[in-house]
Amino acid sequence: MKQENRINVLILTTTILLTLIGLLMVSSSSQIWAEFKYDNKYHYFWRQLVFAGVGIVGMLIIAKINYQFYKTHAAKIFIGVLFLLIIVLIPGIGIVRGGARSWIGVGTFSIQPSEFMKIACIILVSKYLADYYKDVKKPISVLSILGIIIGVFGLIMLQPDFGTGLVIIAAVIVMLFISGVNLSYFFYLLLVGLAGITVLIISAPYRLERIFAYLDPWKDPLGSGFQIIQSLYAIAPGGIFGVGFGNSIQKYFYLPEPQTDFIFAIIIEELGFIGGVVILVLYATFFITSLNVSFHAKDLFGKFLALGITTIIFIQFFINIGVVIGLLPVTGITLPFISYGGSSLTVTLLGVGIILNISKYQILE
Repeated sequence: MKQENRINVLILTTTILLTLIGLLMVSSSSQIWAEFKYDNKYHYFWRQLVFAGVGIVGMLIIAKINYQFYKTHAAKIFIGVLFLLIIVLIPGIGIVRGGARSWIGVGTFSIQPSEFMKIACIILVSKYLADYYKDVKKPISVLSILGIIIGVFGLIMLQPDFGTGLVIIAAVIVMLFISGVNLSYFFYLLLVGLAGITVLIISAPYRLERIFAYLDPWKDPLGSGFQIIQSLYAIAPGGIFGVGFGNSIQKYFYLPEPQTDFIFAIIIEELGFIGGVVILVLYATFFITSLNVSFHAKDLFGKFLALGITTIIFIQFFINIGVVIGLLPVTGITLPFISYGGSSLTVTLLGVGIILNISKYQILE
């Protein structure tokens, strides 16, 4: 056996390619809306370019920091982000957009603490599973982890941001499953989860509307079913090769803010089936290679950390694509590397930086 001493080039390459594709598609999909709203058709593109630049530089810097640093400072990182997650709820400090108090910042610069909490939770859970691996099958161990994560979920729901909270919960459950937690626990978790989700849906009428729209969007084609119908209208004419880059019809105020959650629909419309397949292959390559890094990491912390970050990105990818093609209800989750969103893109790239560092120390046969 030998130890790798350089970062995984395949992960780095797929990450850069997906980010570049994202920049191109944000530019194409957002121009009409940006010109209408800001009188500058490249408004979203330039902002995304800045965040991509910051994210890539941050990724390369983090790729040089030994990942054991995060194990040593896991609690501090978590508490720091938790503090931000709490103060964002304070009126006058937290910035409200789209009905959610999820951002904090000054002027046009803002960050979304819940995005950073994804990585903070993965670091904390990875440390816990690595330190108490032999005890992880005990109920008290599972309850300790879930108690912290459910508390975080509750804070995020106060914003509210159901999508981000769901991603964190799902990723932690995957990590617990891989760690060897008794399968019977997951049955009880499923029951509690279904009960909790039911309460959350009933308590917020707009969530219930999204469920009904998912079941039959044509019952309210100009209301709750509008987004998914317009998404399908974008995908349908794409064909094999698409209508051509920049030639989308749906971005002309049919599909609301197409540069965000539904950007994949514009990709299929403009680049067609072939363009969609190329992007899916890049994602598949990224996920398989990142999981391989987790499998060959030299210690448990590295294994769980790479697994958790990869899982976070995969769940976002899976839900976003599922929503766009009508297989899942609308949740407001971005497509990693590609959708417009500064905090989401930056945090995702920083997470990749951690995986790249772990890949330097992986053990190969």
